[in-house]
Amino acid sequence: MKTLIRYLPLLILAVAWEAASRLQLVSSLALPPLSDVIVAWWDLLKSGELLTNGAASLWRASAGLFLAIVIGATLGIFMAWWRPVNVVLSPLVEALYPMPKSALIPVTVIWLGFGDGSKILLILLGCMLPVTIGAYNGARGCDQALVWSARSMGASRMRMLWDVVVPSATPELLNGIRTALALSFILLVSSELIVAREGLGYLIGTLGANGTYDAMYAVVLTVAFIGFAADRIYQVIQDRMLRWQQ
Repeated sequence: MKTLIRYLPLLILAVAWEAASRLQLVSSLALPPLSDVIVAWWDLLKSGELLTNGAASLWRASAGLFLAIVIGATLGIFMAWWRPVNVVLSPLVEALYPMPKSALIPVTVIWLGFGDGSKILLILLGCMLPVTIGAYNGARGCDQALVWSARSMGASRMRMLWDVVVPSATPELLNGIRTALALSFILLVSSELIVAREGLGYLIGTLGANGTYDAMYAVVLTVAFIGFAADRIYQVIQDRMLRWQQ
């Protein structure tokens, strides 16, 4: 019952969408009926276009996000743990963080062309900073009493880093990864809309240019659903990983 109430606004929105289009309150070209969008989605699924392009997009997003998590978490923790690393990298992080990451699209294309590499690099560069900052803030907030206790017990510097600092940084790091997860979908679709030969963003652009708006909306809703599902799955994983805090 709680789940039904929680998602009731989405059901109301779907009914309002269908009614507004059928009653010609808005142009059916600008907003095709939701039932037509669902039929177009099924046709795309049967033809294989949705699966083929979806697989290409998920591969790019997964690869870029994975690299961003590994590199970003390592940089953030080392920036907090070793001052020379922080002195060198902190100005770069502060300078690059406010920059719109979509501005890097032409740069990555010049470097790696129109294939998967430029999209993966864009997602890596865009998603790495939230992860780095999350790991850095988490490691900096480590309880110093725990560090001193570990040091007094003879723990080595690497042992303190692994047993004390990394667990302390985990909650902030996971929050940074969640931000990066959402950002990865934004960067993925933006780059595929502009320069790609396959992918969900490419499919949205192609269908829109051909005037197949019901199918275009079907792909847009697919991207929204994948992003929503990914966030929900991540929240479950995050809750399980932080269960030790409760």
